[in-house]
Amino acid sequence: MVSKSITLGRGSRVASTRPSYKGHRYPVEIISHCVWLYFRFPLSFREVEELMLERGVVVSYETVRRWCRKFGQSYADALRRRRPRPGDKWHLDEVFVKINGERKYLWRAVDQNGNVLDILVQNRRDKDAARRFFRKLMTKTRSVPRVIVTDKLRSYGAAHREVMPSVEHRSHKGLNNRAENTHQPTRQRERAMKGFRSVGAAQRFLSAFSGISPHFRPSRHLMTATEHRLEMTIRFTIWDQITGVVGQPTRA
Repeated sequence: MVSKSITLGRGSRVASTRPSYKGHRYPVEIISHCVWLYFRFPLSFREVEELMLERGVVVSYETVRRWCRKFGQSYADALRRRRPRPGDKWHLDEVFVKINGERKYLWRAVDQNGNVLDILVQNRRDKDAARRFFRKLMTKTRSVPRVIVTDKLRSYGAAHREVMPSVEHRSHKGLNNRAENTHQPTRQRERAMKGFRSVGAAQRFLSAFSGISPHFRPSRHLMTATEHRLEMTIRFTIWDQITGVVGQPTRA
């Protein structure tokens, strides 16, 4: 069955959240297409430049970099606003990432439907780090879950008792595959980018990436080819709406 997790409509709300392209000499569809290429596929800025050149569009990789930095997060936030409210069962997990040769930790939360709720790059995975992530999650989603599912890391239990003691906490390695599986696209990009240069750069990229990439990754294994094409058409239409391409003559 085709996913119904993303809906069309909300015209006035969509229009009010479109980013401003004032001062940019390139058409909106060129900008949004470059940002889509970079966050959807494991491409470098130079590779996006080359792909656009093949289409007859001359744009430098530095310009693509600026577009991704300026519009990536706003596109991701707009996509998140189009999603339904988070589920009441949250799966949390942390994984180490190498940043400029040093080990840091990427904390991630998804709901029972696999929707990424938030990510946070931190230096540690202790109680303070877990508590900070819990509070950021509740602020970002404006909600409190019914259940949280984590691995056996003790920091989760200590932070849980302090921040959300009324929430059920299930701690079991085998129950947390849903969160662990969502790390795979991040690992793929980490390899393609040959690591991150700073914590700030990693947070900026992964925050936008976790909002844009899943939008174009529906549960393909649950759909027929026809259903998948229909779902992707819907998602491309939503992308055109939130980026402001709707009403333009053509796509890039």
